[in-house]
Amino acid sequence: MTKNIIVEAKTDIQNLRTLLEEHQPKSTGILDIDDVLTQVYKKLDSSHNPEALINRLVNYIRSIALADHLHFPENQEKLIIGLSAIGQKAGLNGLYMADFSDKSQFYSYIEEIPRRN
Repeated sequence: MTKNIIVEAKTDIQNLRTLLEEHQPKSTGILDIDDVLTQVYKKLDSSHNPEALINRLVNYIRSIALADHLHFPENQEKLIIGLSAIGQKAGLNGLYMADFSDKSQFYSYIEEIPRRN
C-alpha cells in the first residue's frame, strides 16, 4: 500500500469519526464503531497489510450496522464505500474464518478493549 493510500484511508477514517460524533443518540453500535475506527487509525502506519486491516474494518462496520439496525446517511456511506474500495485490494486476506462482529480483532493482547454494553 502506498503512502498516498494510507493518507487517504486515514482521512476517510477521521472524516467518518467526525460525522459519527454528530450522530444522536449514540447507540452502543456507534460507540463500538468509533472505538474501532480510532484503533485502526492508530495501527495503519505500522500494519504489515493495511489493506486487510481496512477490509476487516469495513466488514466490522457492516456487521455492527446490520446487528444494531444502523442506517448511515449518504455522506457517511460514501466514506465507508471509499474505505471498502481500499480494502478490496486485500483480496481474501483476513476473511477466512473471521468473526466480523468481534471488536477484539483490532486490539493486541496488552491493549484494553473498550466495553460499551
